[in-house]
Amino acid sequence: MIPVIMAGGSGTRLWPLSRTAFPKQFLSLGYDQTMLQQTVSRLDGLNTTDPIIITNENHRFLVAEQLRQMGQSASILLEPVGRNTAPAIALAAFQALGDSKNNPDEAPVLLVLAADHVIKDTAAFQAAVNKLEPAVRDGKFGTLGIVPTEPATGYGYIEAGAESSGLFAVEQFVEKPDAATARRYLDENAALSGESLARKWYWNSGMFMIRADRYLEELKRLSPEMYAACEAAMADTQSDMDFIRINAEAFEQCPDDSIDYAIMEPLTAEPLSNSEGEPQVVVAPLVEAGWSDVGSWSALWDIADKCDNGNAVLHAVKGGGETILKDTRNSLVSTCDRLISTLGVDDLVIVDTKDAVLVAHKSKVQNVKDVVSVLKEHGLPHHEFHRELYRPWGVCDSIDPPLNERHQGYKVKRLTVRPGAKLSLQMHHHRAEHWIVVSGTARVTNGENTIVLAENESTYIPIGQTHRLENPGTVDLEIIEVQSGSYLGEDDIVRFEDKYGRV
Repeated sequence: MIPVIMAGGSGTRLWPLSRTAFPKQFLSLGYDQTMLQQTVSRLDGLNTTDPIIITNENHRFLVAEQLRQMGQSASILLEPVGRNTAPAIALAAFQALGDSKNNPDEAPVLLVLAADHVIKDTAAFQAAVNKLEPAVRDGKFGTLGIVPTEPATGYGYIEAGAESSGLFAVEQFVEKPDAATARRYLDENAALSGESLARKWYWNSGMFMIRADRYLEELKRLSPEMYAACEAAMADTQSDMDFIRINAEAFEQCPDDSIDYAIMEPLTAEPLSNSEGEPQVVVAPLVEAGWSDVGSWSALWDIADKCDNGNAVLHAVKGGGETILKDTRNSLVSTCDRLISTLGVDDLVIVDTKDAVLVAHKSKVQNVKDVVSVLKEHGLPHHEFHRELYRPWGVCDSIDPPLNERHQGYKVKRLTVRPGAKLSLQMHHHRAEHWIVVSGTARVTNGENTIVLAENESTYIPIGQTHRLENPGTVDLEIIEVQSGSYLGEDDIVRFEDKYGRV
């Protein structure tokens, strides 16, 4: 079985922690691992190969770095443009089939997962996966259904029918309902026997299991234009370091559609071919697994560990800031590196980052998108970037001024360069740079000279000088970079050579 992990989203519902350039799947949200890393770790114990991870150009180095931290190998497929889940899974199916395209007996089963879900009970997740796999190997299409715990209107629903071997026929997929309909669904579930795991209605988790050849077979029949575009895109791939690049021109012609609309919904109306009316689509219940798609700050509070007063404290970074919560109840506080104190408040969400703070009532956090809209309207970068930016060689933290150019003429950054990594060989037309080594060892190309700098040593890079920074050591290199000049934009970089393939 091959896991296919969708890691290309860029949602901002958890702003200011989640931003376009660093969305929630790459956040730890109070855990030891990021959500992507948890998704990969959740597979340990299942009979799976290395995963296929689908992401985009902007997030490719984040994926590669977080996998490197785990010692995990993977095939990383890069989508040149977003075309929703149905085409993305088609790309993975073509990649997974390889030389077994014409041999159904060798066709792999794909376990399609989102990179940004929380599932607290891994054993329950794996039990549902193992229950679903035999039916999928026989040609059925499978999904995992979440037993509803509340009349939620933010999820799609699955109507389940007849049971067979612990799986249920999918009668239909239903769009997000209104409050009255969601309440009716829960009432219908409650009317069923409490001794049975069977429910009439499940939340649509967005997790699927499919046989690669069957998926492409049905895609070709139901959406031939999508199939043709994906086939052409995968017929012309290029390997680039850890990444697989597909033909962008071909993929741009692909229709935009979800697997639900393109494949799963049409198949619910058709019985499995060469069968006695067996359903094509089945659902395996995921019972009491602690599942959440963490769609808002209030959803994160729901699943977080809390004190006796109902407060949850998350550390956005390891060893983050301290909290003092007095006469405070049912609140969520996420700290970065500052002390946060509260007094006499209830039901608040307080999120601290290096360059932005959110204070909201828990009942209003669904409207965080309105704040993000204002940021976009006024041209502020805080919806897109953190002060701390991840590069393929390490981390760049804009200390002063953060994210903007209010103080014209200078900028101060802290660079962390991983062992063995190096920045591109480059020059700038409008700025000079002064590098001071805080810790570690730096190898610096400065014009025609190459020098090695130790802690507390520095060098000056004049405007127009070709230069490069490398870490030849075995520990992180920490550098303070002071830029000065008439223009300090990131587009004033002329790269002559770059090991990471950046233009």
